[in-house]
Amino acid sequence: MFTGLITDVGRLRARAPLEKGVRLEIETSFPMDEVAIGASIACSGACLTVVDKDEGWFAVDVSAETLEKTTLDGWQLGRRINLERSLRLGDELGGHIVSGHVDGVAEIVDRGPDGEATRFTIRPPAELAHFVAPKGSVTLDGVSLTVNEVSDQGFGVCIIPHTAAHTTFGDLQPGGRVNLEIDMLARYVARLLDKDE
Repeated sequence: MFTGLITDVGRLRARAPLEKGVRLEIETSFPMDEVAIGASIACSGACLTVVDKDEGWFAVDVSAETLEKTTLDGWQLGRRINLERSLRLGDELGGHIVSGHVDGVAEIVDRGPDGEATRFTIRPPAELAHFVAPKGSVTLDGVSLTVNEVSDQGFGVCIIPHTAAHTTFGDLQPGGRVNLEIDMLARYVARLLDKDE
C-alpha cells in the first residue's frame, strides 16, 4: 500500500527484454541498503517488485499485462519516474490509500496557469470516467490528487508549485499519457451499487 506522496524522482537507466515482459533499472536516491529484494516500490503509480539492486539503483521485472495496461511500455532511457516506497506501520498517511494497481491510462487534454498553480485537464478512459467525482481522490503517475471538477472533457486537477517541482508533473504537457488509479472507495461503492441493481 502507498499514500501517493512521492518521495523521490528516479530515472530509467536501462531496459532489457524478458521472455514475457521487460526488466527496468531505475536510478534513485533511496538508501538501497534499507530496501530488501522483494520490496514493493510504486514507479509512476505501478507497484513493482525489487528483483536486483545496488547503491543508487534498483531493478524491477514488468509483466506483459502491466506493459499493456500502463504507460511503462513506452518508457525510454532517461525518463523521469515518480517513486514511493511502500507504507510501513507508523508512517503518516498524508495522501490517500493507494494500491499501486493502475486502472488505466489517461490523457492530458490541457495545461494552464491557475494563479501560482498549474491546472491540468485529464481525460480518463471512458470505462473509468464514472469513478471520478468532484473533491474525490485520484492517483496520476503515482501522485495523490484531489479532483477539482468533472466535465464532458474529463476532470481537472490543480498542481501546486511544490508538487510540480518534486514530481514529474512539471514535465507533463497536453497529449501526454499518465497512469490512472481510481480511488479505492469509489471502486467498492460502484461494485456494491452494481450488485443492488
